[in-house]
Amino acid sequence: MAILIVASVILLLLYLAVQVRSVTRERGSAWNTGARDEGSQPIGVFAGRADRAFRNYLETFPAFGLLALLLIVLQRADGIGVAGALLWLAARVIYLPLYLAGVPYLRTAVWIASIVGLLLMAVRAVS
Repeated sequence: MAILIVASVILLLLYLAVQVRSVTRERGSAWNTGARDEGSQPIGVFAGRADRAFRNYLETFPAFGLLALLLIVLQRADGIGVAGALLWLAARVIYLPLYLAGVPYLRTAVWIASIVGLLLMAVRAVS
């Protein structure tokens, strides 16, 4: 399970890198290194998608981390708990390119799969 936690952090950094790179390409280095007091958001399609995908990752990342640590502490990091963690991670890997490409429906199905992964982890934590 520890390797999956590390992999999820690496994936977080990948999502962040895509978001930062796309916004910097769109707005320039001066904007990205500035205070951004004007509160402007990315305006291009790709940068906007990268930003939304990153924010979406941040919505479930804490739940994954907490559930993974809970499974380790409870010594239940096995069976459907590990399967759920793998499902969440795999779905989050697949989700990024789907979101960046603007693929509807399949992207949502992959997001639902990630939520199922979290639910499997939760079930193992309490069983």
